[in-house]
Amino acid sequence: MIFVVLVFIILMFLIFCIRIVPQASAYVIERLGIYHATWSAGLHFKIPIIDRISRKVLLKEQVADFAPQPVITKDNVTMMIDSIIYFRVLNPQLYAYGVENPIMAMENLTATTLRNIIGDMELDSTLTSRERINASMLQTIDEATDPWGIKVTRVELKNIMPPAAIKDAMEKQMKAEREKRAAILTAEGEKQSMILEAEGKKESAVLNAEAAKQATILAAEAQKEKEIREAEGRAQAILSIQQATADGIRMIREAGADEAVIKLKSLEAFTAAANGQATKIIIPSEIQGLAGLVESIKEVK
Repeated sequence: MIFVVLVFIILMFLIFCIRIVPQASAYVIERLGIYHATWSAGLHFKIPIIDRISRKVLLKEQVADFAPQPVITKDNVTMMIDSIIYFRVLNPQLYAYGVENPIMAMENLTATTLRNIIGDMELDSTLTSRERINASMLQTIDEATDPWGIKVTRVELKNIMPPAAIKDAMEKQMKAEREKRAAILTAEGEKQSMILEAEGKKESAVLNAEAAKQATILAAEAQKEKEIREAEGRAQAILSIQQATADGIRMIREAGADEAVIKLKSLEAFTAAANGQATKIIIPSEIQGLAGLVESIKEVK
């Protein structure tokens, strides 16, 4: 019986003395009411009555989503802004003893920091400067939470809610801007269309002028070719007549005709060569006298 009691006492002692700290957690231990140690993940032994777990701290990155806070801009516009803070506990001891309620302390710190930053900005710059506001808040809150063992990793403005009247005015302004951009784009399109049409007409006129020039050149070349062929034809005809005349004179000479007959035939050859086309005929001096004789004979007849 005594053995069973001893075993039970030992088991209860082990139950109260053995503690297992889970991963990504830390336990702050006090001994006789004074900070003694910080247990990390693993198996640990605690002395009953003397040692006490003061605080269980989560070491994972945590998210604190705070309620919307009223802020006033530099141009006296009141709006609601809610923010989100991402943080981690780096020092469990400071987290346990640095401030009574770390989350509430960060919420109040965030609200005051946000009011200070927005108070130096106008409404328009507030709506378009989220990144700058986030960076300023991150730097300020991270420095302020160092004594609490907290590392702020990121600060984000979740939503910015201006008053209803300001929101309506902004929507009207955005609508007017969209209509203005649409009108500008339409005008630009019409301008581009007119430019393209003018360029098309210009190119068409250039092509037409080039085609007319090419046609004129081809017509001139055709006329030139025609004149060349006509000249060659006339030259060939003259050569043929001269050849025939020469053949006739040679036959007359072979037949024993005298010099006067030969000169007379030559004069007739010149007359035939002219063919009524020439306005002036140059006759060799030796047959000019014979030509006069022929005219005299014609007059006598």
